[in-house]
Formats: sequence, C-alpha cells, structure tokens
Amino acid sequence: MFGFGMPEMIIILVIVLVVFGAGKLPEIGGALGKSIRNFKKASDGKDEIEIKPKSEDSDKKG
Repeated sequence: MFGFGMPEMIIILVIVLVVFGAGKLPEIGGALGKSIRNFKKASDGKDEIEIKPKSEDSDKKG
C-alpha cells in the first residue's frame, strides 16, 4: 500500500500517538470508521447517510 512497510507504519503510529495522545485515539478511530461506513453507503447508492452519532440520552428517552 503506497510502498509503506511495517517500520513506516509504526513510525506513523508513534507520530499520531504523540500528536493526539492516547486518550483521543479511540475517538479518532471511531470517527474514521463511521466515515468509511458512510462512504460505502453513499457509493452503494443508498440515500440515507448517518450524519450525527446517536447519543445515549436519546436512547434512554425513547
């Protein structure tokens, strides 16, 4: 993939860890996953795209 080997990927991961910190990585990963999922839905031709994640408060009320 673009000529990246394991050493390059580790260096990129370390840089990302230093820049964002360990606490933000799960949030970034979740946002990236949702972005990819929405992109796949859009490329399949489905009109419905998730823009806002569901909050726990809305689940408890309804």
